[in-house]
Amino acid sequence: MNTTVVRRPAVAGRFYPGGPEDLRAEALGYLSQANQAPVRALGVIAPHAGYVYSGHVAGAVFARVEIPRRCIVLCPNHTGMGRALAIMSEGSWETPLGNIPIYAELAGALKKRFPALEEDSAAHRAEHAAEVELPFLLLQQPQLQFVPIALGRGQFEILEQLGMAIADVIAAKNESILIVASSDMNHYESDAVTRVKDHRALERILALDPRGLFDVVTQQDISMCGFGPAVVMLTAARKLGAKSAELVKYATSGDISGDRDMVVGYAGVVVA
Repeated sequence: MNTTVVRRPAVAGRFYPGGPEDLRAEALGYLSQANQAPVRALGVIAPHAGYVYSGHVAGAVFARVEIPRRCIVLCPNHTGMGRALAIMSEGSWETPLGNIPIYAELAGALKKRFPALEEDSAAHRAEHAAEVELPFLLLQQPQLQFVPIALGRGQFEILEQLGMAIADVIAAKNESILIVASSDMNHYESDAVTRVKDHRALERILALDPRGLFDVVTQQDISMCGFGPAVVMLTAARKLGAKSAELVKYATSGDISGDRDMVVGYAGVVVA
């Protein structure tokens, strides 16, 4: 395995503390909210804004689940750089808490099962949505290895096919692999409007309905940036036998900033 590829942090010191001690203290503070024993999950949805706004939601969802040694982290492509279905299958990602190796064997199996996935580090270089989840995962699972996939494509059929492929690859492996869908909810509308729109999307997520989520987001102007990752995760989890979805925590940026005129919604969901 070629471990010379190291993806450097793009938003350390901006979205979350850049120093290891400060980052550890802040992330552990968010992870300490758990008041129930963690469950073994197939997938989660977690937000990816700056920790000051959404860290409490992300911490709640990651504290709710057992983090296995291997994860797939699906994120949207905010930058527009790189390929539309971009995977990295070698090297590691640097974080202030240490480097996290890419699980090359799993990445290779995914590319073989779903050849539309293209090897592409450019899509990941400046993208924050996977990066901000990693400190939480690493603190919960020091032996973490992962596969990052950035999605810049939103056709339902492609998302569904990728979800089916991920389920097949996971089913063929005799180990627990968590699918993390990185997504914020509705963007830049009033708190009241955002909560109504997010409720519609969450209704479909909690019903384990990937097609319904895709339709409600695209037809009702819900600016959920990671609906693609969420559709993929739900599709895979259903094929792997998911029975339930739990909304662990919901908030908007207005809960922190006090500005209710223009907010972003954040949801933490566990699928098991």
